[in-house]
Amino acid sequence: MTFRYDFAPTPFGDALAVFSHEGIVRFDLSESEDPSVPWLLEDVSRQLHAVPQADPGAADELAHLLDDYFEGVPVRFDEHLRLDWRLVEGFPLAALRVISEIPWGETMSYGEVAIVAGHPGAARAVGTACRLTPFSIIVPVHRVVRSDGTPGHYGAHPERKKYLLDLEAATTPSR
Repeated sequence: MTFRYDFAPTPFGDALAVFSHEGIVRFDLSESEDPSVPWLLEDVSRQLHAVPQADPGAADELAHLLDDYFEGVPVRFDEHLRLDWRLVEGFPLAALRVISEIPWGETMSYGEVAIVAGHPGAARAVGTACRLTPFSIIVPVHRVVRSDGTPGHYGAHPERKKYLLDLEAATTPSR
């Protein structure tokens, strides 16, 4: 199996996008100023047991979807991109699939996701699934909030979660 990678711009900096022949395998908002740093590709290579090859342009469709998203268009990424879930299994996969269904501008608590995913009481495991998702933004883990409605964290960047929630709230039609 061969894997390809490219970078896609976001307001948070360029993000690494890794693809297989089945779809996107990983979309990673880097914790670094430079997402092309070797450790990031080494981490992906370890997970995939293969070294992805650079493929400039591979993320063009994703980049267009991200542009729309960050302009406030209610994009549902999994309607436009095939997701290759190979890096997720078990309960995290079930939780992330539930999270994929949370509509634009809406939220669910970690506990609610756990219940819908079939494991009431597994709210902390939902938090772990969100933290470890291979699909930042594409699977909207930012829409999962604490039971009191406060945003909680988003990796080491809670300000990113607030930004994404505010973006969606500002462009959600009134009901």
